[in-house]
Amino acid sequence: MLKPLSANFKKLSLLSLLASSVALSGCSDDESGKISLGLFTTKDIKINSFVDPAIPGVTCHVSHIEADLDFSDPSDMGIACRQTGEITAAMLATIDTSKGGEVIFKQSKSILFKSLKIRRIYDADSQSLLYVSYSTKEINGSYKHSLSTVPLWATKAWQAPVVVTK
Repeated sequence: MLKPLSANFKKLSLLSLLASSVALSGCSDDESGKISLGLFTTKDIKINSFVDPAIPGVTCHVSHIEADLDFSDPSDMGIACRQTGEITAAMLATIDTSKGGEVIFKQSKSILFKSLKIRRIYDADSQSLLYVSYSTKEINGSYKHSLSTVPLWATKAWQAPVVVTK
């Protein structure tokens, strides 16, 4: 005869199911590379690529640590963004040009409110797009970040500087 499941076993099963679903939700088909950090570790460097949704002429590659058996991945990451297609003034007209820019990518890094974000900021003075990758921890924040720039020089979005004469 089968015995009823204990309350602790039910809680553990529910937690395992939740952790698995969160881990799988971070999986995507944009993975460009995967580097093992050693035979006896569960941590890998994952490299994901994505195209800026508003500026499809920019592709970014983000490297980050994925710890398969941990509840939270480390906050370390790197980013490199490059022009891979046309960038036009019409595309720039659709983006947030405030000093804070806008979040264009977000990926969960923990079951406890931690995420990796990519923010695009337009620097009008240098006519460049800035891409900042950073980790947020809703309780105590994180200072780890990485920056990449895409200059608009020689694109259809570049504007000649205004020269003021006296």
